[in-house]
Amino acid sequence: MADAARAAIEDGFPADKLFNQGYSYTYDDVICLPHYIDFPTDSVQLATKLTRNISLSLPCVSSPMDTVTESAMAVAMASLGAIGILHSNNSPSDQFSLLRSAKSRRIPFVSDFEIKSPSDLIDSESDFGSSSVVLVTESGNRKSRVLGYVLKSDWTSLKNKDGRVGDYMSKLELSVPSCYDLGQIVGFLAGSGGELVPTVSESDRQVVDLVTMEDVERIRGYPKMGLPSIGRQGEFLVGAAIGTRESDKGRLEYLVKGGVDAVVLDSSQGNSVYQLDMIKYIKRTYPELDVIGGNVVTMYQAQNLIQAGVDGLRVGMGSGSICTTQEVCAVGRGQATAVYKVASIASQSGVPVIADGGISNSGHIVKALVLGASTVMMGSFLAGSNEAPGAYEIQNGCRIKKYRGMGSLEAMTKGSDARYLGDTAKLKIAQGVVGAVADKGSVLKFLPYTMQAVKQGLQDLGASTLPSAHDLLRSRVLRLEARTGAAQVEGGVHGLVSYEKKYF
Repeated sequence: MADAARAAIEDGFPADKLFNQGYSYTYDDVICLPHYIDFPTDSVQLATKLTRNISLSLPCVSSPMDTVTESAMAVAMASLGAIGILHSNNSPSDQFSLLRSAKSRRIPFVSDFEIKSPSDLIDSESDFGSSSVVLVTESGNRKSRVLGYVLKSDWTSLKNKDGRVGDYMSKLELSVPSCYDLGQIVGFLAGSGGELVPTVSESDRQVVDLVTMEDVERIRGYPKMGLPSIGRQGEFLVGAAIGTRESDKGRLEYLVKGGVDAVVLDSSQGNSVYQLDMIKYIKRTYPELDVIGGNVVTMYQAQNLIQAGVDGLRVGMGSGSICTTQEVCAVGRGQATAVYKVASIASQSGVPVIADGGISNSGHIVKALVLGASTVMMGSFLAGSNEAPGAYEIQNGCRIKKYRGMGSLEAMTKGSDARYLGDTAKLKIAQGVVGAVADKGSVLKFLPYTMQAVKQGLQDLGASTLPSAHDLLRSRVLRLEARTGAAQVEGGVHGLVSYEKKYF
């Protein structure tokens, strides 16, 4: 009945008509028209494909930026059913360490704790760092046997704080393998009656994490997690970025040895002889490894990379909040148009598309997905979270973290200029800025709420799965319109003297 009514009444534009008028649209420039609902929100499934061979429970990818994704972000994303892509603005050995750090865990966080030897002293509360406990090992590092621990609350109540740690520590003789997930650790703590337990690598007996009941209660306070992203070896799925230079072949070898699940060829303009050659090299040398090419924004660019053998495409050029490529180079495309155009040709070859950049809210995620993307890659949306690299600072009374574009001069000094094919140039030209974003709390909390909003958006469109959303797009059932500036203002909060905006 709904389809018959649609056939009788033409309203709005199908995507192929809207995006073939010579305009470059951003997400805010377009609006999706509602369709027909015959299922509850909880029936919406967000399972998707990152690449031809990698499936995710959530369509989210953290960007390979040095202020977004290191091991803590990768672990959190995988535990939610998404995936993190480790940045390459470091040495190959450092990137390998980040990869192994993420792959060696099955809990949704990287614990931060100090380690002392029995002969050490604790001089002040600052010796505990950001943790409430100090772990004691034979030689004061992660590679030696665990002996005990000191709680900050116990230390502050000591009358004589001048003694050595070994004189007043609580003994700790139990540990669990680092492959234990949080549920298994909770069960162990309940059975042992302990307050905390270290997780230890079975391969080298190195301490990986220290899990306390305080950590457990904190995680329990977050929304319930879905199916985590787990590979065939039982480890979290983790991706990593590499460049397209000859030296990156050595970096790639490190990553393959570390068990990387997918590599992203990190370039602002992916349609180059350098990237095409690297794709062919990887597929020839490591045929089982999935390769994500990009960045691209046109059908022509995409087709070249598809023919070279990519398993996924990263779409976006100049749409990120810290990116100035379109301003500096006059090259790029509005992100809504770019996603639709690239997805249109990629779908013919079964290559999933990652919409990279321009994501500021859940509505942008909905638009990216219904325009053909299988996942969205986020930088600023995740920057500022507890899991993002860097320390919090206070600026004008606001708690912030640094967030910088990989095309900023500051990032280029560490090697990211290769991403912009400028590593051999004598003059460095910035294509990004350094900024700051507000504290967002934990990804483990706000990302599930964001995904619930995405489910509600898909429900309004009559799509219970991402494949069904793509079917609505290609069958021309999905209708869209361009929004005037006034319509965009009207679609947000307006006409108020003051307001507080909370999404959850």
